[in-house]
Amino acid sequence: MKPGGRNVIGNQIKLLIFDFDGTLGDTRGTIVTTMQMTIAELGLPGRSDADCASTIGLPLDGCFEALFPSVGKETVRRCTDTYRRIFQENLQSMKPQVFAGVKETLSALKERGCMLTIASSRWHQSLLELTRDLGIAGYFSYLVGADDVEKAKPHPEPVLKTLSAMGVSASQSLVVGDMSVDILMGAGAGAKTCGVTYGNGKRNELEEAGADYIIQRIDQLLEIVSV
Repeated sequence: MKPGGRNVIGNQIKLLIFDFDGTLGDTRGTIVTTMQMTIAELGLPGRSDADCASTIGLPLDGCFEALFPSVGKETVRRCTDTYRRIFQENLQSMKPQVFAGVKETLSALKERGCMLTIASSRWHQSLLELTRDLGIAGYFSYLVGADDVEKAKPHPEPVLKTLSAMGVSASQSLVVGDMSVDILMGAGAGAKTCGVTYGNGKRNELEEAGADYIIQRIDQLLEIVSV
């Protein structure tokens, strides 16, 4: 939690809205490798691991637009199509894992009566498959992927859509993510926000985005969402 942070949420929280990549699933290696393989296959200028990782959390087309701001929409489309094909191939040998403590924390939150959902920049079908393969699909009541909304992160639409579907107010919700786009998305919808430092983002970026809480381990959520 933030230095000096205190539990001001308590029983008010009914709904937690999680990011997926870098928050629940440790997918960085698969994503970065797939990006670099895509770039190489299409003959684009190389990008570093750090460059590729810095785009995680954006919709896939936004990732390639950020890496190659001067290319046209057709090249971006080719990048996204190629990426999706290679990603599925890479999953056979580079299977992502959940971060330490994820399953135990999700279970404890469910036991406390919290509703759990995911708002991700990943496509809905990919989100379905990964949560199933990682053994965490059963914890979640609702999933929002990039193709489920018109405006993806950092726009608040994914959170607003979730709040409407779950019938919960923003004041009773906590958005949890590892990137500034997650924090901005949650804050834009009026929800409380919690940044995690074990994923792809940096602590100072989460602070600058205005995260209400910052934690180093996912089980620290249990200190924020008290019984």
